[in-house]
Amino acid sequence: MTQLNNHNVGSLSAAVETPIYDRQAVTPGIVHIGVGGFHRAHQAMYVDALMNQGEALDWGIVGVGVMPGDKRMQQALAAQDYLYTLVVKHPNGEYQPRVIGSMVNYLFAPEDPEAVIETMADPAIKIVSLTVTEGGYNFHPVSGEFNLDAPQVRDDLAHPERPSTSFGLVVEALVRRRARGIAPFTVMSCDNIQGNGDVAKRMFSAYARARSAELGDWLAAEVAFPNAMVDRITPVTAPTDIEELSQRFGVEDAWPVVCEPFTQWVLEDHFPLGRPAFEKVGVQVVEDVEPYELMKLRLLNASHQALTYFGYLAGYRYAHEVCQDPLFVEFLLGYMREEGTPTLAPVPGVDLEAYRLTLIERFANPQIRDTLARLCAESSDRIPKWLVPVIRQQLAQGGEIERSAAVVASWARYAEGVDEQGQTIEIVDRLREPLMAIATNNRTHPAAFVENRELFGDLADQPRFLNAYLEALKSLHERGARATLEALVASKGTL
Repeated sequence: MTQLNNHNVGSLSAAVETPIYDRQAVTPGIVHIGVGGFHRAHQAMYVDALMNQGEALDWGIVGVGVMPGDKRMQQALAAQDYLYTLVVKHPNGEYQPRVIGSMVNYLFAPEDPEAVIETMADPAIKIVSLTVTEGGYNFHPVSGEFNLDAPQVRDDLAHPERPSTSFGLVVEALVRRRARGIAPFTVMSCDNIQGNGDVAKRMFSAYARARSAELGDWLAAEVAFPNAMVDRITPVTAPTDIEELSQRFGVEDAWPVVCEPFTQWVLEDHFPLGRPAFEKVGVQVVEDVEPYELMKLRLLNASHQALTYFGYLAGYRYAHEVCQDPLFVEFLLGYMREEGTPTLAPVPGVDLEAYRLTLIERFANPQIRDTLARLCAESSDRIPKWLVPVIRQQLAQGGEIERSAAVVASWARYAEGVDEQGQTIEIVDRLREPLMAIATNNRTHPAAFVENRELFGDLADQPRFLNAYLEALKSLHERGARATLEALVASKGTL
């Protein structure tokens, strides 16, 4: 077995691709906050691909962890000289391992926020990128306003020189760059949020404005926040992934990443200090990202929500199991064709029917083993952003909403915390307690869940939606998930 580090990487099996560039020549140009599986399977992979072409050696990535749990990742990567293995799992069972070398350091902010701030203040850093999840942007799910009352935000504003949040760290670094006459870096969100750059700009500007109105105005005017659409299914690394990498390829890696073959990145070209030549490694650099991101959010992401609660309640535990079931495939394609797609503008260069079928193929990849538990997590950050806009637009234009309403009902049923076999469901959500408390009333007050205006606004006041939701929830209670879908599919959209 070969331990993954700079000294041993050259002795790995020929079946494992390794960096062909001199890692000693790589210098930092990007700081990335929120180093998880997705970043390592996506942005860091693209930078590594450029480096393998002999380019972008001055765009090395310094990872930053801001959450207490990030310490374990920092320790694992530091012990491997920040190398890790990316394993692409093909549907036919082929595994394609590749060692990624584009990360050159990883800083753990809770232990040394000053080091993080000064690294970002360095003139060599031209991009600060983010994958902090939907919840990491600290905005209200309905109003979209920045939450200044969050305890960590309040603490950062009281002591801006020793921040703990991504907002505090980034803004303090920008303040120092400004004071030193250094142009601001670009803030590049790679999170799965519609208009992610616009959202990041509003949130960071709001935090800066809370420090001083003048600072907020300067940040909003001078700092670039390009929008992006990102896509690659990247399940949580399992112990079996670590063991399989060791047994099949002889690589000892404490934290590899597994992913599907498909990858997509559509990026708005707005980088005043420059950027890596991402277009040379397959990134679509465009003037307007919105058509692509809406396609992804409303077809891929919303479809994940459409399959996950129904699938879990029906007894499945993996996405590929659900998408090898013809009933679920028919339901998902019905949602995509009749409800999601009608809300989309034309997407340049994309055949939407081919895209929809490709999604089903991707979801059905048995090698990925994407758990429904992962897809069910943090629903309160996902449903309001991915599915509720589809419902609202379809209501406004007189389109079908029955499948979408049924998905919301399946979430409400899932939030009761007990499956159809009477087994406890472990709900993972920042609003876990209040959601489960509301869901206990599903049988006695069936509209209670969607009357939560914090998540759904006035959607419960729309009779067509409410009726469809109530019918689906009643069916879920009386007949179960599978029978509910069978009736829905048989009636082509109406229970």
